Amino acid sequence: MRTVIAEDQALLREGLARLFGDAGHDVVATVGDGDRLRGAVSEHHPDLAVVDVRMPPTFTDEGIRAAHWIRDAHPEVGVLVLSQHVEAAGAADLVTQSGFGYLLKDRVLEVDEFMEAAERVARGGSALDPKVVQRLVSADAGMNELSEREREVLSLMAEGLTNAGVARRLFLTERTVESHVRNVFLKLDLAAEEDGHRRVLAVLSFLKRSQ
Repeated sequence: MRTVIAEDQALLREGLARLFGDAGHDVVATVGDGDRLRGAVSEHHPDLAVVDVRMPPTFTDEGIRAAHWIRDAHPEVGVLVLSQHVEAAGAADLVTQSGFGYLLKDRVLEVDEFMEAAERVARGGSALDPKVVQRLVSADAGMNELSEREREVLSLMAEGLTNAGVARRLFLTERTVESHVRNVFLKLDLAAEEDGHRRVLAVLSFLKRSQ
């Protein structure tokens, strides 16, 4: 997996590069701002761009704006946004797209899960931090029909986990998870897709429309 990393903090930038390198991936460029990120993506055509939300010169939404540019100019490149805090507003229309992830920076410390999420995004999948998902879910009054367990299942689905992954996370059987998934789609009036990624996009689309 060819990766470009955009992070203004040198220590974290080099730490991320080490993580990807140790996992056997090729870090083709590391940069500290949005302009150089655009140049690196155009030059190297990576599989994945890891992007900090706040970068020079204004330290506001440079990363989100760069993510939008990547999705428009290079839709084949997966984008994994990292943020210190949940700042979902600028990413609302990105979370429903394939090959996009949004994680809080402390998830980097969970190395195996972080790398699994990064690889999933590079393959065109989704990866959303549970806190981002929680904000989306809690904003929707229609979620009141779901049980607490169904909310947990929906949140994990939106993170990009398969039924088997949800079962492992919640210590349930896969058959039980399948039942919860059917109930979620039934209560949200969403057609259950066989393809896991399209299923996540359908759920996120519903959540986005409800905000």
